[in-house]
Amino acid sequence: MDTTYININEDWHFNLGDCQNAWEKGYDSSAWEKVNLPHDWSVKQPFDRKYSSGTGYLSGGIGWYHKKFTLPEIFRGKKIWVVFDGIYKNSQVWCNSYYKGKWPYGYTTFRYDITEQASFGDAENLISVKVNHSDISDSRWFTGSGITRKVQIIIEDVVHPTPDGIFFTTPSVTSDKADIVIHNQILNDSSFDSLITVKNILLRTDGSETAYFSKTSLILKGETETILTEGSLDFPLLWSPEQPNLYKLITKLKVEANTSESSTCRDDLGAWNIVKTDMVGIRSFSFDADKGFFLNGVSTKFKGVCVHHDAGCLGAAVLPEVWMRRLMKLKEMGCNAIRMSHNPHMPELYDLCDEIGFLVMDEAFDEWEGPKNKWWNGHNVYPPRHQGYSEDFTEWHERDLKALIKRDRNHPSIVMWSIGNEIDYPNDPYCHPLFSHMTGNNDANKPAEERKYNPNKPNAERLSKLAATLTKIVKVEDITRPVTAAVAFPELSTQIGFIDSLDVVGYNYKESLYEQDHSRFPKKPFLGSENSHSFEGWKAVLEKEYISGQFLWTGIDYLGEAHGWPIHGSGAGILTLAGFEKTSFYRRQSLWSTKPILKIVTGRSDSNNDSEWKPMYTSWNYSPGEPVLVRCYTNLTSAELLCNGKSIGINTVDNQTGYISWILPFEEGQLKVVAACVSETKQITDTLETTTSSCNIELSLWKNQSSNVISHENISQIEVTVTDTKNRHVANDSTMLYVKIQGPGKLLGLENGDLSDVTEYTAHYRRAYEGRLLLYIHRTSKDAPIHIYVYGDNLKTAKIIL
Repeated sequence: MDTTYININEDWHFNLGDCQNAWEKGYDSSAWEKVNLPHDWSVKQPFDRKYSSGTGYLSGGIGWYHKKFTLPEIFRGKKIWVVFDGIYKNSQVWCNSYYKGKWPYGYTTFRYDITEQASFGDAENLISVKVNHSDISDSRWFTGSGITRKVQIIIEDVVHPTPDGIFFTTPSVTSDKADIVIHNQILNDSSFDSLITVKNILLRTDGSETAYFSKTSLILKGETETILTEGSLDFPLLWSPEQPNLYKLITKLKVEANTSESSTCRDDLGAWNIVKTDMVGIRSFSFDADKGFFLNGVSTKFKGVCVHHDAGCLGAAVLPEVWMRRLMKLKEMGCNAIRMSHNPHMPELYDLCDEIGFLVMDEAFDEWEGPKNKWWNGHNVYPPRHQGYSEDFTEWHERDLKALIKRDRNHPSIVMWSIGNEIDYPNDPYCHPLFSHMTGNNDANKPAEERKYNPNKPNAERLSKLAATLTKIVKVEDITRPVTAAVAFPELSTQIGFIDSLDVVGYNYKESLYEQDHSRFPKKPFLGSENSHSFEGWKAVLEKEYISGQFLWTGIDYLGEAHGWPIHGSGAGILTLAGFEKTSFYRRQSLWSTKPILKIVTGRSDSNNDSEWKPMYTSWNYSPGEPVLVRCYTNLTSAELLCNGKSIGINTVDNQTGYISWILPFEEGQLKVVAACVSETKQITDTLETTTSSCNIELSLWKNQSSNVISHENISQIEVTVTDTKNRHVANDSTMLYVKIQGPGKLLGLENGDLSDVTEYTAHYRRAYEGRLLLYIHRTSKDAPIHIYVYGDNLKTAKIIL
């Protein structure tokens, strides 16, 4: 029998609060709330300043989930699994009243064998899940609460691959030929010693077969064996961010014979069964300590961003379509790499990185044995709290790390494993007498005594041993990728052996140490694992061949790590929580994109004009005669600015700032920038116009424009723009907007990107922020169209039909 996957993400029952004996099959949960997965109950609750600023002023608690389902009789005698892609956190699972186990870490994919507990035919099965997120100050960022990722039932034959046991590798790759070795870890869970044939078939995306590899081996009953299939592929289509070519790998098994002489011992002898399907890519890469990173033999810089896992009003219950929209925008900016901060993310996000074309740093942990500070009343406001993964690290780190590596190792996008983020942050909690006074990159407002050596804190010298232990765990499961970590305080860490076991060293905000430490450790490759958006930081990458690239903090705003009420998230992103572009998007696009870029932004002229952090806007609305600073973000050499057709001057890009600037008195009308694009032998332009009062609403359904990326249609994302009489975006509008839906549609949430707006996420109204709003609509049936209306005071009602 082919392996069967059953989606059980719909029609769960949920109760917020503890329930005695809710694990029992006979427990009546019919009055509980009906929900679909993924589900995050935290964003369904009100914001409240009594909760932790670190996790976005949203509550946690205890929740129970029930799911009833049936299994056809044909599955009797097969292996039955229930697989959870992630539950935050401290989950406990029962099947038909039988306790299956617990999993503390909220980001790990895990499974339980329910073969012996499952019922078949008309008999109902019940999966009961208890989630305990009572300690809501357990993270430095928003985590969400509940079954925040998908769940499925997997049915497979008694002879089957172990979980994530098919490992596709390419030991040697050129444009002419790829050598392929596939590790097939097979468990014979039958009652017989069996002769097993494994066949791995490689298909192009059009479905045509391009290669196959097979091998036969005897596997004793109850034993597991890794069967290696090997071969080569001529003229492979190589994977890269520019050309993310993928192949479909189909793994089949056939039981040729077994040791029993009875002809009835198995009814499927000689039958091929499809046991696993994976999307894989063929590429080569390497890190050189002097030359940097090479992909398919080409020197490549990481133009990366860090991302957290939430999506504003959706919390941690993010669907693939949401990530697709976000990633497409980052790709348009010129981004080619993603750092999965600071934990395993949902599996579909890695699929999208494969399909769209992003290099990935996959990260396991934010803390090890020692608990980091968790801010409750605002960032660096003392005293902190200290719940977190450190409570589970000693017992669970090996299982969690192995689960991450094995789950994700077939993704061509992943090129390095990070075993930790800022584990070496000074005095948080690891300390060392080498420095009497230690300051990291995030110490603003900390009391002086918190930055001094404290012998009662964990000794930082322990970090080198822990790093070596984690690195060894990674190497057991994958030797094809380097191990890295995001180092916060190399001034100390490089002297106590913390980086010794790392294959690639990542520095957070330490560009000033690149040259010095490259000389100290000439055999170690370096990169920026977390960086500010500064121009100097990018120049350090360009000017130093041995630095492989950088990962900006962050690509997208995120909930939590808030500086104080009512701010409930971090504004460090290039995209807002709603996925709209900030002006920093165009700044970075001018540095990273290979296409001609020309964009003007404005701000009030003042003593801050020289600061690259000065707030800038895509607006031409000021007081008459007011001096205005105009910046042009471009990768061209010069540009001319015109105001109402009159030239303000032709200026060139400043090598110190990376952009062009003008100052002029405001004059209502049109601001226009013109530049000559040599590569396209034409002029390109950008304009801003003075807008009038808001009067209209424009609705636009976001659509996937890429033919290379699989579209998912579970939800619709509708971008709302407030416009004036000439349908121009009014960038300073904050009108309260209301949403009404008719037909088979459900509003999943409204997100405006305003980090100070604490309107409940369950509301059907929200203010526009900078003239924009995003709607998430879930279609509940395909039987009829969905009519969506958006309206506000003094605005013409807008309608869109889905």
